[in-house]
Amino acid sequence: MLADDAAKGDGKNAIVVVDYGMGNLRSAWQALVHVANGRTVLVSADPAVVSTAERVVFPGQGAMPDCMREIEARGLRSAVLEAARNKPFLGICIGQQMLFEHSEEGDVPGLGVIAGKVRRFPAEYMVDAAGNRLKVPHMGWNQIRQAREHPLWKGIANGTRFYFVHSYFVAPTNDACVVGSTDYGLPFTSAVAQDNIFAIQCHPEKSALAGLAMLANFVAWKP
Repeated sequence: MLADDAAKGDGKNAIVVVDYGMGNLRSAWQALVHVANGRTVLVSADPAVVSTAERVVFPGQGAMPDCMREIEARGLRSAVLEAARNKPFLGICIGQQMLFEHSEEGDVPGLGVIAGKVRRFPAEYMVDAAGNRLKVPHMGWNQIRQAREHPLWKGIANGTRFYFVHSYFVAPTNDACVVGSTDYGLPFTSAVAQDNIFAIQCHPEKSALAGLAMLANFVAWKP
């Protein structure tokens, strides 16, 4: 269970982690509390709390069809879309993928906030430079090449390693939103930014000091 103080509050002036029942959100909450400088960090499944948040973190793990179903079932879709339109918004892992229009995983539509689709790692590319087969899911530490400057990259060196666990990756329609890429058999988009949204495939809450730096940058970000 999450600590009691992770779930209480009305969201006003708070950093709210959206809880739609998919995955253990404790590590994301703990990492944010660590860098929040005393600001309130809540984990909530209440659309009203998400709507009143100052900034929103949209994490998650699991299969895309299950995640989309739970967002709808819990009445969170409108609150998440509203947050993605008008407040600092951080998408993590499948929280990044759900922002796109469509996913090959289960052949389901996403939230459609960012143009593009979610693709599975193609088997024909899953070979390393030595000819060894690469496993899917892509799991472990890997580098992110920064495609351009962004406030969330502040203090984080280009090529820094972050922790990944995923079988699918985003393929944006417009490359202008790409702010980071990673190689795993092929180069794939690992970070995107659009207006008040920053979304990343890796898990910053599991990525040691670099991940904490990114979360601290998000807490301070004024898009």
